[in-house]
Amino acid sequence: MSPAGAPARFSLNQETIRQWSLPELVAGCSAAGVGSVGLWRDPVERFGVRETAKLVAGAGLRVSSLCRGGFFTAADPDGRAAALEDNRRAVEEAAELGADALVLVSGGLPDGDRDLAGARRRIVDILGDLVPYAAGHGVRLGIEPLHPMYAADRCVVSTLGQALDIAEEFPATRVGVVVDSYHLWWDERLPSEVRRAGEAGRIVSVQVADWVTPLPEGVLLGRGQLGDGSIDLRAFRELTDSAGYRGPVEVEIFHPGLWARDGEEVLREVIDRYREHVA
Repeated sequence: MSPAGAPARFSLNQETIRQWSLPELVAGCSAAGVGSVGLWRDPVERFGVRETAKLVAGAGLRVSSLCRGGFFTAADPDGRAAALEDNRRAVEEAAELGADALVLVSGGLPDGDRDLAGARRRIVDILGDLVPYAAGHGVRLGIEPLHPMYAADRCVVSTLGQALDIAEEFPATRVGVVVDSYHLWWDERLPSEVRRAGEAGRIVSVQVADWVTPLPEGVLLGRGQLGDGSIDLRAFRELTDSAGYRGPVEVEIFHPGLWARDGEEVLREVIDRYREHVA
């Protein structure tokens, strides 16, 4: 690993080195001096939520986020009920892990639906039921806006302003927003919206990855290694700092090229790139 270890605010999202098992993730982060990790529900559930909580806590690691809840936009009652049930389970898992936030990806348009505004209203409706449940478990929710290219199938919340409009229906101590460079770097309103989020104390997580083109087919797995693309990542981090955010900065990169490599090598490179382009 880098001689100085990982910077203090560096957090490694589990998907960045998805080839690692949970024990490998914890051991690798501990060896590199990484203090925080972002976890994903599927591998946590496979390993066991309680077992993961013990493993992570035993290594002294902070869980900066748990991904993901959400997918609230079903138009039929059965779909909404299923979403609420799944999100209640996600809240319980986040509470068990002691996660700083449960990240919510809100969901795309149901098949045959073209009503974006209606889909966003349904997010508020389900959150009306979910927020008290999360509060009872001591879990803070973070609405993550995704790049507009995902609006149809994955997330009808495309800008930080839209995420804040929804979050502001609820207390700031209960619902905030996730500020992700990959999804938000393009928006000219980002500085004012980050200030708005910071003034209200609603930034629950900051995530970074770079934007590289051409995007791959399907676009989901096109996040770039830090420094390989178009985003001024240090300026992005400084913007969130200026808004009062002082928490972990989570590196979340979905890229098959990283997943095909040795995990220790990838972590060394990610830490070095973070120090060069973000810290």
